[in-house]
Amino acid sequence: MAEPPGPTEWGGDGHGVGPWSGPPPDDPRYDPALLRDGDSRNVVDAYRYWTREAIIADIDTRRHPLHVAIENFGNDANIGGVVRTANAFAVDTVHIVGRRRWNRRGAMVTDRYQRLCHHDTTAGLLGFAAEAGLTVVAVDNVPGAVRVEEVSLPRECLLIFGAEGPGITEDAKTGAALAVSIAQFGSTRSINASVAAGIVMHAWIRQHADLSRAW
Repeated sequence: MAEPPGPTEWGGDGHGVGPWSGPPPDDPRYDPALLRDGDSRNVVDAYRYWTREAIIADIDTRRHPLHVAIENFGNDANIGGVVRTANAFAVDTVHIVGRRRWNRRGAMVTDRYQRLCHHDTTAGLLGFAAEAGLTVVAVDNVPGAVRVEEVSLPRECLLIFGAEGPGITEDAKTGAALAVSIAQFGSTRSINASVAAGIVMHAWIRQHADLSRAW
């Protein structure tokens, strides 16, 4: 027996689905243009032919109480990588501290479905976290950090990641209730920022997500 179709990861030529076959569904979630022309977007198959607004509304019912913040990232690709991974894990919001404009190509259009929030300063971000009742967790290889592999992450959580090289700011270190690091075994001093963000987000998912709801 053939395996059932799984999530379609890549958009573009040769991917996705063609025009709808048969009578169109009587469902407002479906986009008439996509039904007519086909859907090659970077969305899982469950969302094929749906409007962008319908997809966002459905993800909103699935979002986790996990927020992710990136401080002063200098690499646009890293910003996009964090946004894409956050979308995959249905993170509530990605907070970007510092730069307002960034090249969204690395997000693979997932920024269209992911909540994004800009803060001019880390102080502003920490103020938001306090009002929202989020426990702030700084992710960096700093003295006093505990291994993320050995710690229970708070459920209502804001993870802060710093730029490669300088890491998190002093404001983030001071404002965090907990600092965690990722166990490393090789010669490099640090892991790529977007990769590190994915590792820690997945650590949260393993501890708190209802895996029966995953695709």
